[in-house]
Amino acid sequence: MSGIAQKLASKQKQVAISEFFEKNKHFLGFDSPVRSLITAVKEAVDNALDACEEARILPSIKVKVTKIDAKKDIIELVVEDNGPGIPQKSIEKVFGQLLFGSRFHAIRQSRGQQGIGITGVVMYSQLTTGKPTHVKSKIATESTAAVVDIGLDTRKNKATKSNSGREIWDLEDGEMKKHGLEVTTRLKAKYQKGRQSVWQYLRMTSIVNPHAEITFTDPDGEVHHWPRVTERLPGKVESIKPHPHGIELGQLQRMLSESTDSRLSVFLRTNFSGVSTRAAKELCAAAELDVKIKPKQMSPDQVRALLEAFQGERMFNGKPVKLLNPPTNCLSPIEEMLIKKGLSKTIDSRYAATMTRAPNVSQGNPYQVEVGLIFGGNMVSDKPVEVLRFANRVPLMYQQGGCLLTKAIESVDWRQYGLDQAGGKGVPKGPAAILVHLASTNVQFTSEAKEALADNGEVLEEVRKAMLEMGRGLRKHLEKKKKMAKTKEKFELINDILPAIAKKSAQILDKPLPSLAGSITKIMSAVICEGSTEWNSESKAVDVSIKIYNYTARARAYTILATWPEKSGGKMTNNQYGGRKEATGVWAWKLDTLQPGENITITYSLDGLEKGDWTETDVFYRGSQEIIGAMKMDEKYLEEIRNQEKILNELNSPSQIDDFENMEDEIEDVEPKPEPAIKPPSGQSTLFGGEQ
Repeated sequence: MSGIAQKLASKQKQVAISEFFEKNKHFLGFDSPVRSLITAVKEAVDNALDACEEARILPSIKVKVTKIDAKKDIIELVVEDNGPGIPQKSIEKVFGQLLFGSRFHAIRQSRGQQGIGITGVVMYSQLTTGKPTHVKSKIATESTAAVVDIGLDTRKNKATKSNSGREIWDLEDGEMKKHGLEVTTRLKAKYQKGRQSVWQYLRMTSIVNPHAEITFTDPDGEVHHWPRVTERLPGKVESIKPHPHGIELGQLQRMLSESTDSRLSVFLRTNFSGVSTRAAKELCAAAELDVKIKPKQMSPDQVRALLEAFQGERMFNGKPVKLLNPPTNCLSPIEEMLIKKGLSKTIDSRYAATMTRAPNVSQGNPYQVEVGLIFGGNMVSDKPVEVLRFANRVPLMYQQGGCLLTKAIESVDWRQYGLDQAGGKGVPKGPAAILVHLASTNVQFTSEAKEALADNGEVLEEVRKAMLEMGRGLRKHLEKKKKMAKTKEKFELINDILPAIAKKSAQILDKPLPSLAGSITKIMSAVICEGSTEWNSESKAVDVSIKIYNYTARARAYTILATWPEKSGGKMTNNQYGGRKEATGVWAWKLDTLQPGENITITYSLDGLEKGDWTETDVFYRGSQEIIGAMKMDEKYLEEIRNQEKILNELNSPSQIDDFENMEDEIEDVEPKPEPAIKPPSGQSTLFGGEQ
């Protein structure tokens, strides 16, 4: 028996990571000809976007797909960008060595993490066509571009290179390329059109990367162009230290063994986010450890005790040690206004709403949820809504049914918000598209192919809350449009019939034409709001006008509220009637009493925006009589906004604060100023183009 054991042991050998993935290429998304092409495009485009953003360059990306051999499904893919390029010495490691990258140990939001993606493309290309991948790279400080053919020695996980050299990189317009990268690879793949295609992937990428210009040439030679709609680059993200709540035992053991700190308390403060001087002492006390113990000298039992203090299993004074939340400058959300612009440039619609939730923390990892809902236009109404899923600005094309983001959408009863949904379950039907984006330092995927998000109760609930808010907004929009259409029809009918009756009656009775204002007021018996939001090309600002008409027989008093893009940098100017800030992005004006037949117009401008940033203003009211064309203010809506503000304040509190319990005392509770009354101007006004 010992001979058999020795024989079996002699056959065992270590397998290189590259050789493993070569035999299990489906783990990386290369499991079918169609998906293989999309995966290759995805890895190259993601790398281009990441490189441009880190170098603070507005991305211009060109993708070209050419059929080389239709019978054998051989395709050539060329992806070119205007990023900073890669130094010649680093090309072979970036493209020819799996698990080589700069982001695996960095705790910050990024598209790539493991350093597998583009090397996987090189490996798949070599495996299916036997051809190396051609790389051309130009950095700004060099006059010529480096060129090289890259292959992969899968047994050694090492690049093989050939035909290396340098050449001048001329552009089509005759100018020389300043900096950038071009990747040309041939692979066994198949091009198709439709919802799961290269075109769809690039379309989705352009939605959540509105700062990027993307040009795609398909195998038929047709050119598809998605222009950038903003010159604003995403916020620069910073790497943060790990948080105790997200630490595993093995990771903690490694950190302690590699530490050069002389005291455990110093180790805790300098190696983790969220640990103040006070918290470090309390963690040591909860774990029954001396603050002066050297990290390297800790026993396995002591390490486990410290981890239990991290996780709240060991108490300090009968309570878990309170830790600060990790900083959120490691996240770069798309932001509400840019999501709306991205959606609007690719999908025709009549209504668009977006929301960026405040950052949150799950298991010590910061994350942020963003959603968008677009309705109407040319979208079909008898099919399921289009679901657009994203993680760290990367489209998720496959496994929609098994994704956490889809499950959050399905958990909402969309019937009460104006969409069809059989039994209140599943993806709703209707002329709409729903976008969900998760930004996180640690996106948990269901596989290495990164096609769907794994279950996480905290994240699911956060997405669900955002979906409910989107649904409420859609319902209010549909109700407002319906009531406004009926009122407009009634008003136009009155304006057509009453003047004709009055004119005929005056002629018959031989009397002067009577004033119809009072009669119109009695018949209409409504308070009406008419608003406009328009770009002023001369002042380079958005002009907003809100008109309130009292077509009732009684005096009316209201507070009018309107949304404005405060979080996106918008500044309110020329606000003649003052008012006050009700919450982030919500302004309020208290109107003086409106007498029957009177009207008032609130006007202001929004500076600091680009054309197309802000095209519609939501108007709300407080008061007893309904205002047609505005929405009754839901106080829960304001409460949720203020709750998001509170979360932001807590997350943005400096980590140097030692006393966590006193953090809230530092946030000033400012008493709201009284709302100044607005006196309506005298004079006539028009409604729907008709005279009063």
